[in-house]
Amino acid sequence: MRPLSRLLLVLAAVAWWADAAPSAQTAARQGAQLFSGARILDPLAGRWITDAALVVRDGRVLVDPSAGTGVAAATPGTDAAGKFIIPGLISTHVHVSDVQGAGPRAYTEANTRRQLGVFARYGVTTVWSLGGEQEPAFRARDVQNTPSLDRARIHVAGEVIVGKTPDEAREMVARVAATRPDIIKIRVDDNLGTTAKMTPDVYRAVIDEAHRRSLRVAAHIFYLDDAKNLLRAGVDMIAHSVRDKEIDEEFVSLMKARNVPYCPTLTRELSTFVYESTPAFFSDPFFLREADRAVVAQLQEPARQQAMAASKSAQGYKTALTVAKSNLKKAADAGLMIVLGTDAGPSPERFQGYFEHVEMEMMAESGLTPARILRAATLDAARGMKLDDVGALTKGAWADFIVLDRDPLADIRNTRSIASVWVAGNELTRKGSAP
Repeated sequence: MRPLSRLLLVLAAVAWWADAAPSAQTAARQGAQLFSGARILDPLAGRWITDAALVVRDGRVLVDPSAGTGVAAATPGTDAAGKFIIPGLISTHVHVSDVQGAGPRAYTEANTRRQLGVFARYGVTTVWSLGGEQEPAFRARDVQNTPSLDRARIHVAGEVIVGKTPDEAREMVARVAATRPDIIKIRVDDNLGTTAKMTPDVYRAVIDEAHRRSLRVAAHIFYLDDAKNLLRAGVDMIAHSVRDKEIDEEFVSLMKARNVPYCPTLTRELSTFVYESTPAFFSDPFFLREADRAVVAQLQEPARQQAMAASKSAQGYKTALTVAKSNLKKAADAGLMIVLGTDAGPSPERFQGYFEHVEMEMMAESGLTPARILRAATLDAARGMKLDDVGALTKGAWADFIVLDRDPLADIRNTRSIASVWVAGNELTRKGSAP
């Protein structure tokens, strides 16, 4: 046999061996870490894997949890007996660097990293920032595929497209595309009749130009008719709830035709009116662990609360929330792909990370089961945004997960019982402690 042929055979054998599930002794030699004794969520089935072991090496899941018991004996690790492990949460509609507490916006490396840390410590280990990010966020995205990661992963839309003519829109898409975004974002809304809305000829041009450049388009919407027209034009994500009227069979059919994700962002509506008084969550230790006290104090100022109570738009969005929650239940019952998202972060009162847990509670209030909500927050969020290495703790996925003290399938509020958060197999340091 020729030397080159022998070398190819050896390389093929090595590749086959590396891909095979390792033995206990092999896993130990390779520096794998074991998490044993916990129940591990299968988000597709909506059930716990009870005879399981989570094995992590170099930031990734080494074997499927249901097959992990074979490496348990010789692998050093963490006793998670009595705990519940779920994949890290994925929020498909947020904004990251717009917030710097009560201070002005700061699109800096330090601020971007700090806010990604806030998300992660709440168990939100992947976020999609749909507009407004600048270079630091793009750089954060570009260096996140590493076993040393210790904050949330980020995907970015960059500048929101606001062209007023089809030609302007196409030129802006080309300019934004040059920054290498993960998705393009548009807004088709008149803000309860107070502003001009992007016209169909413009958003059709945006979608066409983005698709020509192999980029998907997420659309901010409010009205059912706009959502349906955008779907006919080929939009790839509905980034808010339909809030003016009930969704209908035509909407459902259009969504299902291309399995377009539906992101309800119920907390977006909540944030427009909830501070007309002091909300109950201001006394929640889970909230206060990360909350900026200056922002909390501002939101309790009597004049500010009175202005919100008197705001016509606030009351309009309060009514819209009722429609949104009803439509979420209809969408779920119709089998649409629901994905978690909050629109947290364009202003400090939309509390990043914490609002994801409020959102899941509101999804439950809308009639969704905990299993369906967790799927929306993990596997379906990953599928909807075309990610294949997060969202489920399967072999080869990033080891991004949350260890919980209580069962979230019994009560979705138990996602707040965080014992620890891990990103790429690295345990995050919790900031402060609950008062």
